[in-house]
Amino acid sequence: MTAAERERLRRLANRQLEVFHSEKNQRRIALWKLHNACRGERPMLHVETDTFEHEVIEPLLQCTDPVARRLETDLYRNFYNLAEFDDDWVAPDYFGVKWETWFHPFGHKVTSHTATDINGNTVGHQFDYVIGDLEDDWDKLGKADFGVDTAATERYFQAAQEAFGDILPVRMTMQSLGAVPTQQVVHLMGMENMCFAMYDYPELFKEMMSRIADDYLAYFDYLAKGGFLCSTTGFELLNQGSKCFTDDLPAGPITDTRQVWGFMDSQETVSISPEMFHEFIFPCYQRIGRAFGKLSYGCCEPVSAVWDDIKTMENLCKVSVSPWCDEEFMGRQLRGKNIVYLRKPSPNYLGVGDVMDEEALREHIRKTLKAAEGCTLEFAQRDVYTVSRSADKVRRYVQIIREEIANNWNA
Repeated sequence: MTAAERERLRRLANRQLEVFHSEKNQRRIALWKLHNACRGERPMLHVETDTFEHEVIEPLLQCTDPVARRLETDLYRNFYNLAEFDDDWVAPDYFGVKWETWFHPFGHKVTSHTATDINGNTVGHQFDYVIGDLEDDWDKLGKADFGVDTAATERYFQAAQEAFGDILPVRMTMQSLGAVPTQQVVHLMGMENMCFAMYDYPELFKEMMSRIADDYLAYFDYLAKGGFLCSTTGFELLNQGSKCFTDDLPAGPITDTRQVWGFMDSQETVSISPEMFHEFIFPCYQRIGRAFGKLSYGCCEPVSAVWDDIKTMENLCKVSVSPWCDEEFMGRQLRGKNIVYLRKPSPNYLGVGDVMDEEALREHIRKTLKAAEGCTLEFAQRDVYTVSRSADKVRRYVQIIREEIANNWNA
């Protein structure tokens, strides 16, 4: 890291601190706290940049040293959204470093190979399956391999501390604990094999899911006993695309997973019936879900189809209402409940075409505002892979949603 790169990082650290102290940031922190307690003034709004930051953040980067460039990127991620898009992604007054962990299901590191276009951009991938026939390959299902790379984590922590720790305190943090059992299964055996296995070997499949639950719980216990758990009561990322702010969990030393937020989804089971989900999948999810203090559930799958199971999870506090979900049904189910209606708008309005169809977007948002009337509503825009390299497009997108909230929201 050169002296110029270090000075660059220090300027960005100061910029983050300025954004943190801004009246806008402080006001929206207060709104997040009320919102997550289901006492909010209005729906919260976040546009997730992960999938298109190569178009908006990467062009701003100046550092070339790999560690400096990683720090530079992470600093921008802390304040860029609020400063540039005016959404509700608030900036903290510290620089968080997460433990570098791994979890390899049944002892197998998931691998894949990719396809690229003529410009070298990745356009698709396929996982390298290790399980074909579940009965024939049963002996391949060993114990999960998991751990924490403390040395790598500490190196990154020290790099941040030495570069700008006197400006922006560096602290260990974590996002919500995550468990995605059916994703692990699909990565190891493919979706077709997974579905056939339920039919061909129902008891073996159930045993496999039970073992995944055992392994996740053992992994979480390892993190707790090793002192790797951190508080999730503030600025930390809550999957999918939300913030953890809450007074219901401890902010002090964390010794148990029931003191933190957790996240689960099962996108891979959209092709099976609710009855099959209940029999083959939900027992595993129910066991793991009980390990968390508060639970955020769902991603792109239509949670409405399996709501009879999901609604029984007593610590459920946020639920994804994706573009494939019956949003009117979910509005009826969540109306007046202390569960956040976490709406994922279709990514097409922001991510397809150079020019937005603004009236179609307005209709899309108004439909959600009507469906979620009487609920605690939150918008998390995800899965946008291009914004035509235009930050202005994102700003306009946020502005339109805010206008529709102002004109049509009745809590």
